[in-house]
Amino acid sequence: MNTEHMIPWLDSTLGQYILNQEQLILDEAVANIFGFHALQLCLPGLDALRANRIPNRIRIGTSKQCQLQADPLFLPIASQSVDLVVLPHQLEFSQYPHALLREIDRIVVPEGRIIITGFNPLSLWGVRQFFSWHPKTFPWSGDFISLNRIKDWLSLLGFELNAGRFFAYAPPFRSEQLRQRFRFMELAGDRWWGVGGGVYFLEAIKRVQGVRLITPRWQSSVKEKVLVPAVQSASSHQEMSSKVIPLFPKQKIHN
Repeated sequence: MNTEHMIPWLDSTLGQYILNQEQLILDEAVANIFGFHALQLCLPGLDALRANRIPNRIRIGTSKQCQLQADPLFLPIASQSVDLVVLPHQLEFSQYPHALLREIDRIVVPEGRIIITGFNPLSLWGVRQFFSWHPKTFPWSGDFISLNRIKDWLSLLGFELNAGRFFAYAPPFRSEQLRQRFRFMELAGDRWWGVGGGVYFLEAIKRVQGVRLITPRWQSSVKEKVLVPAVQSASSHQEMSSKVIPLFPKQKIHN
C-alpha cells in the first residue's frame, strides 16, 4: 500500500481528527500487551506502539517514514515470531486484503494478538464515500470493509475476537467549526448509535488447537523430585515382595 498520497489528507483538520482519536484508543489498547516482538504496518502520523512496553518494536511499510521498507504482502519476518501486529487502515487500502491477513497470520505466534482499524461503511463516512465528488482521493478511494466481514475472515484463520469498539461519530465535515456543532454525536454515539461510528477498532487473539501452556523449568524439576522417589519406592516394594523375607529373624531353639 502506497501511503505517500495519504499524507495531505492526514495533515488536514479532518485527518487530524481521526488520527487523534485513533492514537488515544491504540495507546490504551496496547499498553498491557506483552511479549518480545511487536510490529506496526505504517500509517503516516500514527505511532500505534508508542505506549507499548514490548522491547522490540518496529514499523514496516513502503513509506520512507517507516523504520523498515518492505512489501506488507511479503514481510521479511520469521514465521510465528511476532507477539503483536497493528494494522491501522491497511486492509481497506490493500489490493489483496485476504493475502495480507494470511501473511499476518503467518508471522504471529500462537496466542499472539492483532489490532485492526478501518473505516466503517455503515456510517456517515460510508455515506460520504458513496456520494463523494472525488472518489479517487484518499480516503474515499478505499474499499471500506464491514466489521462483520473482517470478523469472518479472522475466524477462518483461527483468530478469536477479544475486544472492539466504534468511534468518530461526527459527520466527516472538512470544517472544524461544523464538526464542533455535531460534537454531541461523539458523546452520545456509544450509547445511542453504537455501530454507527466512522471508524472501528478490533482486537483478536490467534488460537491454535493443541497448544498447551509450558510451565517454568522449576515447576518441572519439583515434580521430578516428587515423582522419582515415589516411583523408586514402588519399584523397590515390588522387588521386595518378590523375595521371601521373614518378618522376624530365625531364633535358635534351646532344648
